Amino acid sequence: MQCAGALVQSRVDTLVYGTVDKKAGACVSVMNLVQEPRFNHRLEVVPGILANECKSLLQKFF
Repeated sequence: MQCAGALVQSRVDTLVYGTVDKKAGACVSVMNLVQEPRFNHRLEVVPGILANECKSLLQKFF
């Protein structure tokens, strides 16, 4: 959640990422803090770029 908060506070325009974090993701998966209407800034989110490759790398790492 800290990363999502930092993205909103720094007014990043677009977030592009590979795969979701189904347990603790705060950008679309579990929560959607980066597009929360109560905040004064929202990001465009582009998920799933090279999703299978990213998932495989994360699984190997952890």
